[in-house]
Amino acid sequence: MEIPKVDANRTAKLCFACSQENPIGLKLKPIYDGEKVTAEFTAGKFHQGWDDVIHGGILYTLLDEVTAYAMLCHGIEFGVTAKSEIRFKQVAPINEPIQASAWVTKLTKRLVETKGMLTLKDNTIIADGDFLFYVWKQSKKTILWDMDGVIADSHSFHFAAWQETFAKRGIKFDREYFTTLFGARNDFIIRSVMGGALSEEEVRVIAQEKEENFRRKAIGKLKPFPGAVTLLNAIKKGNFKLGLVSSAPKENVDLVLSELNLAGIFDCIVFDQEVSESKPSPQIYLLAAKKLEVLPSDCVVIEDSPQGVKAAKTAEMRCLAITNTHPRQKLEEADKVVDSLENVDLITLLIRV
Repeated sequence: MEIPKVDANRTAKLCFACSQENPIGLKLKPIYDGEKVTAEFTAGKFHQGWDDVIHGGILYTLLDEVTAYAMLCHGIEFGVTAKSEIRFKQVAPINEPIQASAWVTKLTKRLVETKGMLTLKDNTIIADGDFLFYVWKQSKKTILWDMDGVIADSHSFHFAAWQETFAKRGIKFDREYFTTLFGARNDFIIRSVMGGALSEEEVRVIAQEKEENFRRKAIGKLKPFPGAVTLLNAIKKGNFKLGLVSSAPKENVDLVLSELNLAGIFDCIVFDQEVSESKPSPQIYLLAAKKLEVLPSDCVVIEDSPQGVKAAKTAEMRCLAITNTHPRQKLEEADKVVDSLENVDLITLLIRV
């Protein structure tokens, strides 16, 4: 079987099911909770079959569309319908919100089985169904995470460690200046604060002291930012590639992953020692893409710093920025800016960034 060759970007612009531009389309805003995809739709007069009753074809399309999102959340970008069985329970009135939900029940390399349901606000079932799809195309989407300021709420421990380290050398280090540097490599921070005349050995000693201070202060006290672990688990469950890309040394990364019970979740980890340039150079993100054997255009980066956002965009990757450590106006180069990962589900990450 051969799929017809079409310009998907052009033909999807007015698709009744998936376009946001079709004036009478579904215009769904689906959400994935880690188990089910849900969306709400309110039909109007142009969706009638009988008077004031939604056409059955509209209801089928609604179920089919949420099912497609459920498959996407399991790493299936495109499936071909093999079988669909819809059971209509009662008529559906226009101008009343309908809750659509779908979930994957079985997944193999070749086939996906799903279930779906349409209900009214009072949980009255309008229709339910079972679907079988051939897997036609797996998603290549890859999610690259910064660590400090994105996953781990470590800002205060790093600041205290730098303060202690610089104070021993007679240098005052304030929080405002630290925030502008947060996310950069140690050598970059040290030379920014102390000047460029330091030898490589002096920089190494200062950096090592600072990181020992950090680990001593952070152990047993680290916490994840709200929503980070939930989103990580949803990505992992969906079989998407995961990379951790951090300006921190390996010892810090190991500590954070252990403290937050995230050891083993990433397919690839790239450390600061593996590249010669600090963010905003794209080196570290390009290395992650190379290790994961994906194109930069397949990658979505989650960052919290202007330097990190710049690095991601220079690498020609999509970027979601979080205002955990920097104000929104400093992160405007990102494709999307949010105030918390609690506001981001897997579908948002895959199609809205």
